[in-house]
Amino acid sequence: MNNATKVFDLAYEAGSILLENGAEISRVEETMKRIACHYGVEDESFFVLSNGIMATGKDYARSKFIPIKGASLDKVVAVNQLSREVEQGQCTLEQLEQSLKAIRALKAKPAWEQILASAVGSAAFCIIFGGGFMDCLASFVAGLVLWVYMLFVASKRLSRIVGTASGGLLATLICFGMYRIGIGNHLSNMIIGAIIPLIPGVAFTNGIRDMANEDYIAGTTRLLDAMLSFFCIALGVALAFMFDENVFGEMHRLEGLIADPQTSNFIVQLVAAFLGTVSFAALFGVPRKYYFDAGFCGTIGWLLYLVLSRYTAMSPAEVLFCATALVTFTALLQSIGRKCPITVFLISGIFPLVPGAGIFWTSYNIVSNQLQDAINTGFTALKATVAIAFGILVVMELNGKGRIGKWFKKKKKMIA
Repeated sequence: MNNATKVFDLAYEAGSILLENGAEISRVEETMKRIACHYGVEDESFFVLSNGIMATGKDYARSKFIPIKGASLDKVVAVNQLSREVEQGQCTLEQLEQSLKAIRALKAKPAWEQILASAVGSAAFCIIFGGGFMDCLASFVAGLVLWVYMLFVASKRLSRIVGTASGGLLATLICFGMYRIGIGNHLSNMIIGAIIPLIPGVAFTNGIRDMANEDYIAGTTRLLDAMLSFFCIALGVALAFMFDENVFGEMHRLEGLIADPQTSNFIVQLVAAFLGTVSFAALFGVPRKYYFDAGFCGTIGWLLYLVLSRYTAMSPAEVLFCATALVTFTALLQSIGRKCPITVFLISGIFPLVPGAGIFWTSYNIVSNQLQDAINTGFTALKATVAIAFGILVVMELNGKGRIGKWFKKKKKMIA
């Protein structure tokens, strides 16, 4: 194997690891080009899609299908750091090859940590959506059982579509069971918290970022993938309501989200936002040293959301736009200060704002034959999605070609 071919292969391997584990398209392309250029391969051409990479050069051509799957952001961070070391001349080709093998071999977070994160995240988001402490307990149990199922059954034996739908069904049925035996007072809040771990945060956020980078094919593909997951979750919830109706003879009627006074104060809400964000950072494979940063990012966004929604006359969409913009800007500054991909902080930090309640209410209204209400709640969820998308797009556009990063570095030099 000649030197150029080996460089291409190593650049390709780095890009594959990034794409498989939740990196955005622009980062994959940039990393591959950075590695190739550093080792003197100038005639490279890399074309990256959401589920594949094509690379061509002099006497070199390679393509590979990379299926869409979950995130392991610790691998994204590791490859990003490795590419910096390559650019600084700290890696020979042999060292780069060994490092990439070590990164690919990194194990996922231990099962107990993922299961605990799902349980704590479900409980925290139940509180965020207005549930009381007993509702929170029910969501905790449902989230725990849900992730045991997703880890040991769905991920090993079922397709992602069937796994997501059956996971939504299982989590909702557990909430029904807890509610029927007297644990929890607000069924809707319990279910919304329980299904939150299934929300496709990586596909949703990266789809928006790819669109912002004018990569419309990849962005559309990832957003469609997120929409499919939303549909599967809604299907699972709807099936649970139909099952309960067949068992008890009538549809269980809900009256809307109820804000429990025990958990609606700012302190409880912010603690819940922090714990919920950290939990999803664990589920997405964020390195543990960044848990606090991710939690802070989600908490500050939720704080702004609470202030604007409670003390201003802004519409829900306007509030979401402002809160999302703050989360994105905070994540951007964190990524610059920590020399880490923004994805690590943004995907977790945006979670308190994702319209999980809209998915639940749309599916409930459909199965209960309240079609007009289903249209209204679905349209509200769509507006929330658009507001979040624009919040991310605007901040990323303001940053442009790293303008915020250059300003940040300039200020650091002035302070020093």
